[in-house]
Amino acid sequence: MKLTKLLTTVAVATGLFAQSAAADDMRIAIVVKALGIGFFEAAAKGAEEAAQELGDVEIIYTGPTDTTAEGQIEVINSLIAQRVDAIAISANDTDALVPTLKKAMQRGITVVSWDSGVAPDGRMAHLNPSSNELIGNMIIKLAADELPADGGKVAVLSATTTSTNQNIWIEEMTKVLPNYPGVEVIGTVYGDDLADKSYREAQGLMQSNPDLNAIIAPTSVGIVAAAQAVVDAGKVGQVNVTGLGLPSEMAGAIESGASKSFAIWNPIDLGYSATMMAYHLAKGDATAEPGAEISIGRMGEVTLDDTNSAAMADPFVYDETNIDDFKSIF
Repeated sequence: MKLTKLLTTVAVATGLFAQSAAADDMRIAIVVKALGIGFFEAAAKGAEEAAQELGDVEIIYTGPTDTTAEGQIEVINSLIAQRVDAIAISANDTDALVPTLKKAMQRGITVVSWDSGVAPDGRMAHLNPSSNELIGNMIIKLAADELPADGGKVAVLSATTTSTNQNIWIEEMTKVLPNYPGVEVIGTVYGDDLADKSYREAQGLMQSNPDLNAIIAPTSVGIVAAAQAVVDAGKVGQVNVTGLGLPSEMAGAIESGASKSFAIWNPIDLGYSATMMAYHLAKGDATAEPGAEISIGRMGEVTLDDTNSAAMADPFVYDETNIDDFKSIF
């Protein structure tokens, strides 16, 4: 398939965007948590790259306007009606999407989750961007590295209470806390991946805890909002913001000193790899079963574990030494 331009389809309610494609191309829907989030727009570029490489794929990039399970269910039902070949989804809720995605699989649609997982009954395979254990350790390590020698107080600004990946990463972070003596996690607040709410939650953390040393935000929306709240509160150098974010969106926070460092995998690679996984499963080139090896193109191969999950790559740390090299990329 030769991709010539991006076409907008008539789907106001679901916000569908599709590439021009031949009639016999495989249609893979990339369903994100919400439209308008930079991380997922970068992932869509990776999906387009995979489609160009594979040659017989049409990408439908879609998601709700807000980060709700209800919005994603509406989108999935629309995709079932369109009889797409595969759905690759980053879930707003682990369990709530399962009945609708089971219906999609019963109709012959290949379903994989990526980034934020769906419960096993609702998908064939899941692609984690990295190891949950490595991510959990990384986010607390980045905070601990900038704390005083005797430790300090840290708070977490997450996305939604039901966000699969956020909850797992925080759980893994808690497991390794004994490795960081003196670090006290005082609580978790939720910004629902909305910039204004995340900003207010970060403000509230600083107001309620004048001796707070760090805010960990394992969400690309929350980390930017928290960094801005630190700048506006005049607490640069007192409260360090870290977690998971995009270089393009965090360059200003690194420059201002509101964030000393943060981590992320490359979302372009993630969108690319999720598309490759969905393609090979839908083609029948690979099977979704424990121990199965699935090609993810230039990223190599992944092996499914006993939950049919796999990890793409380790997270990468960005700071003042390398932010300029990446901020124009994603």
